[in-house]
Amino acid sequence: MDESLNWQKVCPVDELEVDDVVKFIYDRTLYAVYRLADGFYATSGKCTHAGATLADGFVIDGQIECPAHQGRFDIRTGKATCSPACAHLQTYPTKVENGNVYIGLPK
Repeated sequence: MDESLNWQKVCPVDELEVDDVVKFIYDRTLYAVYRLADGFYATSGKCTHAGATLADGFVIDGQIECPAHQGRFDIRTGKATCSPACAHLQTYPTKVENGNVYIGLPK
């Protein structure tokens, strides 16, 4: 376990379907946690363009589409891929342990 990270439990693995996203709030900060066919991923939870909640958006081909203006971000890298989004999302490590999904947050 990485001692430099604060691992927080998000949800049980079976509560997150493939190509789905959930919002996770920790210490008043919003995150988005995703399940793709190849694993779990996490990003900051707000669109960098309009501040909309990304967990209210749609997962399309490994990207999250913002529900406000349809900007898109690569879920694996956080890179903005479709305007009007132009600033990238912060990404966070995830892990599965004892049937639960965890997000690794800075201490």
